[in-house]
Amino acid sequence: MKVEASTGPVVRRAVGTDVDGAGALAAEAYVADGLLSGDDEYAAELRDAHRRAREAILLVAVVPRSGGTGEGTGGVVVGTVTLAPYGSSYAEVAEPGELEVRMLAVAPEARGRGVAEELMTEALRFAVADGARRVALSTSDAMRAAQRLYDRLGFVEDPSRDWAHDGIQVRVRTWTPPDAPGALVEAATWPPLRTHVTADGWRVGASGGLTRRANSALPVTRPADVEAALDEVERVYADAGLPSVVRVGPGTGGDDVERALVARGYRVASDTDVLVRTLDGLPRAVPGRVDVRVTSHPDDAWLTTWLGVKSAGADAGTARRILDGAPAVYLTALDAGRPVAAIRAAFAEDWVGLSCLVVDPAARRRGLGRTLTLRALDLARERGARRAFLQVEAHNAAAARLYARLGFAPADRYRYRELARTDA
Repeated sequence: MKVEASTGPVVRRAVGTDVDGAGALAAEAYVADGLLSGDDEYAAELRDAHRRAREAILLVAVVPRSGGTGEGTGGVVVGTVTLAPYGSSYAEVAEPGELEVRMLAVAPEARGRGVAEELMTEALRFAVADGARRVALSTSDAMRAAQRLYDRLGFVEDPSRDWAHDGIQVRVRTWTPPDAPGALVEAATWPPLRTHVTADGWRVGASGGLTRRANSALPVTRPADVEAALDEVERVYADAGLPSVVRVGPGTGGDDVERALVARGYRVASDTDVLVRTLDGLPRAVPGRVDVRVTSHPDDAWLTTWLGVKSAGADAGTARRILDGAPAVYLTALDAGRPVAAIRAAFAEDWVGLSCLVVDPAARRRGLGRTLTLRALDLARERGARRAFLQVEAHNAAAARLYARLGFAPADRYRYRELARTDA
């Protein structure tokens, strides 16, 4: 899903000069907070970010230097956090299958800007992508601001694992990824125009090439012969004149299919996060100056708005047939009668799947993405949905930021792999 651009920091895995910046910042922040002195042994450990980068997942929050973008390996590191695997030298309380949050630090001059929340939100996405069954951390009663953040992100207390250090009671909190809808529910809200079911039960979607969701294979079973299954998938796509695309993840093929795809020359086309939330305790949409029109089918205004931002040049008839393949509602934001934003809410079982959120570039930074999302969730709850999901490409930090603030949490990550062309 697309959202309005954001000026927040870029959060990424530390690379290049990021690593040195993370070590210096972590030590600086701990000293500034009076947690240790500059010559403390632990300060030296904080500065050694290169070892953390080798043994754990080291994340940094980066803002651009003057005239820069913060992308690539440049920029100024203003925050860092480490995710330590169970059994690593950095894990203090992690159990098997868990990742542990360590050494969360934000530069004193960058505090009060949500940097810690950005880091923790991204840390949870990395944990899900890494296959962690849970995330653990240690905190103390004095860290009230941090505890408020952990509350917002869904961490819960685990008193049975509390411990003490130098006379200070340390509290353990854990976060468990929510249940994901699964590939079949997701596909039911965005069904292909044609579906071929292979001999092994894989579902191969074809819809004229419009969106990977409607033109990819779902390995929803584990066949005895992965190579034979992929041979059949490739024949189907060759006959349709489409590239061979396979969705692969924990629920669609797993490592066996991933290895087979790599061996066949499939490239990574995109990594996608599945974010979910229950519809209990949903924030209410605040009525504004922009009118929102709701229809049960994509009318011309809605379709033009979506295609204009998302898929300019796509065949409108094909798009309409894909969209109409599942029960859904379509919300269009109107400004003085002109459509400026759109979203779709489609239903399967007790889930609502949100998609197609777009905002006209001229109407961005007005909160339209948030308003439409909340209105769509309101309607879904009224129609009996209990849980919501959406899919966001992993690089889309602005979307992750918006949806985290609306209570969505990462539940799954999958990737599309596409067979590289040999005639180029």
